[in-house]
Amino acid sequence: MTLNEYIGALKGKRIAVVGIGVSNLPLIRLLAKSGCDVTACDKQSAQALGSVYDELSALGVRFCLGPAYIDRLDYDVVFRTPGLHPDKLKNAVRPDTLVTSEMEAFFALCPCRTVAITGSDGKTTTSTVIAKLLEAEGYTVHLGGNIGKPLLCEIPEFDSEDIAVLELSSFQLHSMRCRPDIAVITNLSPNHLDVHPSFEDYTDAKKNIFLSQTGECRLVLNHDNSYTRACADEAAAQVTWFSRVSVPENGYSFRDGAIYRGDERLVEAEKILLPGLHNIENYMAAFAATEGLVSAETCRKIAAEFGGVSHRIELIRTLRGVRYYNDSIASSPTRTLAGLRSFDSKLILIAGGHDKFVPFDELAREITLRVKALFLVGETAEKIRDAVLAVPEYDSASLPIRIFDDFRETVLAASAAAGEGDTVILSPACSSFDRFKNFAERGNTFRKIVEELK
Repeated sequence: MTLNEYIGALKGKRIAVVGIGVSNLPLIRLLAKSGCDVTACDKQSAQALGSVYDELSALGVRFCLGPAYIDRLDYDVVFRTPGLHPDKLKNAVRPDTLVTSEMEAFFALCPCRTVAITGSDGKTTTSTVIAKLLEAEGYTVHLGGNIGKPLLCEIPEFDSEDIAVLELSSFQLHSMRCRPDIAVITNLSPNHLDVHPSFEDYTDAKKNIFLSQTGECRLVLNHDNSYTRACADEAAAQVTWFSRVSVPENGYSFRDGAIYRGDERLVEAEKILLPGLHNIENYMAAFAATEGLVSAETCRKIAAEFGGVSHRIELIRTLRGVRYYNDSIASSPTRTLAGLRSFDSKLILIAGGHDKFVPFDELAREITLRVKALFLVGETAEKIRDAVLAVPEYDSASLPIRIFDDFRETVLAASAAAGEGDTVILSPACSSFDRFKNFAERGNTFRKIVEELK
């Protein structure tokens, strides 16, 4: 079925699109311009939506706005926003309502091969590296999903020989039916428990990336992570492993200072431009996903040239001998932990943000070892502080902790505490939704403050 045929089949149905955000806006525009009966639902007011409200109104879109926007959804088709748990719609929709999403529709209509990546950490870097590898090999690549831009409306431009690379969050995968040709799960650890009622619900959502795969598909799994390792028992696809601590029979390993594909020494670790052992894992996952599509020469070339994703241990500037790094994409404790381990010296850390109800105990222990001054802001500031104070080895003399109400004041205070040779890093260990729209806005705000330092 083509996109035009899909949209044509929706005409005559009452359609609701829940969430007027980045992922759904192109869909709402397409439905409206195609003559569909579409209602946009969002908890924001018309005033808060501003020019977006005016634009959609001019296209004939109806609205259901405010706190009660999902109380009653009497529609034939409902497109769910990724950030809304499907359980919240159970009592709002009719039994015969089709609940779907922009991404689920994309999978149903995509005319080319798909590579889908999920995980608690590393999915953005892994997705980007996979796209870079394929592009360098000469493929036309469409990068989207939870990274880049929504791709559904661009399907008419796709060719059957193209490859779509899709980063998928647990929110997108929840209740979604998809069958990627190649699926990757980088790792699994407690995350987003502010939205998911349990860790089991979170992992069940992630598993949807491979549960519909067949024996002709490939599933790339982290052998070192007990949760991802267990996924192999439920997989119908061919499993390719990657491991930093062992040598899996079928897959990629890290030993003797290099990434190996089976017995082939593929890439020297010292030649990989991105720092940190977590990036070794990201590259092994990317190499496993592109096996048979990308040459060893291309693997070595991209590893040596790719400087990283914006907001991921991104060097902003060096001022008076102090280096400032933006690691705003680190929205979980495990990702911040990996960032801290990427440096040889102790850091000045700025952390805190929206509370996802995940523990900070392991991160707190690492902070006592790898941080010389801790600056906290956001909903989780006191929670992180208390976790650090509870570490038996914590020494207040060697690790001062300060809490601020304002993000800018936090950055300025961290800068004032830094001397020549120090490194200041924003690595929040939390999502940004307490103060910012997303991690990119948080990272860009940090960059602006740092660039304005005199």
